Amino acid sequence: MIEHHVRVHPSADRLPREDQLAWKLAAVATGTEELDADSTAMAVNRVIDNASVAVASLLRRPVAVARAQATAHRTATAGASVFGTPARVSPEWAAWANGTAVRELDFHDTYLAADYSHPGDNIPPVLAVAQHTGRTGADLLRGVIAAYEVHVALVKGICLHEHRIDHVAHLSAATACGLGALLRLPTETVYQAIQQAVHTTTATRQSRKGEISSWKAYAPAFAGKAAIEAVDRAMRGETSPSPIYEGEDGFLAWMLNGPESDYTVLLPEPGEPRRAILDTYTKEHSAEYQAQAIIDLARRLRDKTGPLENVRSVVLHTSHHTHHVIGSGANDPQKYEPTASRETLDHSVPYIFAVALEDGAWHHERSYAPERARRPETVELWRKITTVEDPVWTRRYHDPDPDRRAFGGRAVITLHDGSVIEDELAVADAHPAGARPFDRPAYAGKFRTLAEGIVTPAAQDAFLDAAEHLADLATDDLGRLFPGVDTEAVAAHDASLPKGLF
Repeated sequence: MIEHHVRVHPSADRLPREDQLAWKLAAVATGTEELDADSTAMAVNRVIDNASVAVASLLRRPVAVARAQATAHRTATAGASVFGTPARVSPEWAAWANGTAVRELDFHDTYLAADYSHPGDNIPPVLAVAQHTGRTGADLLRGVIAAYEVHVALVKGICLHEHRIDHVAHLSAATACGLGALLRLPTETVYQAIQQAVHTTTATRQSRKGEISSWKAYAPAFAGKAAIEAVDRAMRGETSPSPIYEGEDGFLAWMLNGPESDYTVLLPEPGEPRRAILDTYTKEHSAEYQAQAIIDLARRLRDKTGPLENVRSVVLHTSHHTHHVIGSGANDPQKYEPTASRETLDHSVPYIFAVALEDGAWHHERSYAPERARRPETVELWRKITTVEDPVWTRRYHDPDPDRRAFGGRAVITLHDGSVIEDELAVADAHPAGARPFDRPAYAGKFRTLAEGIVTPAAQDAFLDAAEHLADLATDDLGRLFPGVDTEAVAAHDASLPKGLF
C-alpha cells in the first residue's frame, strides 16, 4: 500500500492534478484489472445480501415512494431494472429506487474505522449502469470491487463524523470510482466525476440525529444517483470544482479539519490486488452495526438474569462511537421514546438491548413494531439501560490489527438484591472473527429467510444460481440479479401512495 498525505493547498500552489487525492482515487479505479478470487467471491456474497434486504423492504413506504418516483422515468431503450417492478427506467433513477430498498432496513454490510460506512450502497448504482450500458457480470464485479477499495480507503483515512458530516460523502466518491472501473473510463474522466460527486453530496449528519426520518434510507441512494449524473457529465467533457479535497475553499479546509488538515489515505500500488472488500462485514440482525454484538450478548445473558423485573440497572461499557451515536451519550431523548420512528429505534442501543434481552431473538419487523416498542415492561427495562464510554473499547474499536479490532462491549446488570451479572462480547457472532462467521451458505440462508412469502422457491433458486455464476453472466443477463416477485401485488400497493410531481 502507498501512503498518500492529503493537506490543504492555497490556489497559488497550482497543485498538479496527479498529486490530488481525487486523481489518486481515480487511478485506483482505472487500474483495477485482474480480480482477486477471494474478493470476487465476497462481491458475489454482497450482491446476494443486497437482494435479500431489498426484497424484504419492498412494501415499506420509503421504498415504495422511491420506486414510484423511479418508474415515472421509464425508458424505451436500455435502462435498468428496479426491485419489485418489471419496468426498465433510466439508470440514475434505478439506483435511487434500488439504493433505498437496500438501505431501508439497515441490514446489509458495514465497514467501521476512522469513519463508518455501508459499502454495499455502491452496488445499486454500479449495477444500474452496468445493466443500462450492456456490461457483463465480470464488468460488474470489477466495478464493485473498485468501489469497495476506494470506499474503505477513505473511511480508514478521513473521519467525517467528528465534523458532523454525513458518511455518504465518501460513498459518492467510491461510486464514481466503481463506475469508472466498470466502464473502463480514462482517469481524467473519473477524476472529474469524483470531484463533482463529492461537491454535491456533502451534507450534515442531522439525518442520523434526534428523531431520525426516512431520509436515512434515501441519503445513500441520493449519493449513488448523484455519482451517476456526475459520471455522465464528466463523460461529456464537463469539469468540476478542483481540487475538491485540497483546495483552500474545499472539502478539508471548510468541512473537516480546516486549513491545517493533514490526512493519510492508504491506497494500493499499481498491480496490487484489490482486497479491501474482505475487511468489510455484513449483519445478521437488522440494526446499526455496533448493536450486532450487543444483540448477541443480550441473547447470551438472557439465561443468566432471571426475571427481568428484578433488574435495577444495566450499564453497557462500550466505545466512544457506540456511546455517542447509538447510546445514551448521544443525548437524544428520542432514543428512549416508545413512539420513536423505526429509524430512531435502530439507532438506540438501549432499546435494542432491552428487546433482545426479553425476546432472546431479533427480527427486522417484529422487533420494531409499534406495539412492541410500547410494551410497558419493555419501556420500564429500556429506561434502566445506559451506556458509558470505556477507553478500552474505544481503543479496540480503532485497533489497526483486524484480529484485535472489536465493536462490542461489556454489560453490567445490577439486580435489586445488589447482585451483579457481567458479560462481554467483542464482535458479533456473524463477524469474520465471531462464533459463526457468515459464509456463502449463510448469505443464501439470509436471502431465503427474507424472501420467504415474497419470492417463490423457484425464483429464489433462479436468483441464487445467477449470483453464483455472476462472473459468467452475459450482457443481457444482469436482470437475473433481481429476484422475481408478484409485481402486480406491488403495483397495487404502490397505487395507494400519495402522488407527487412525477
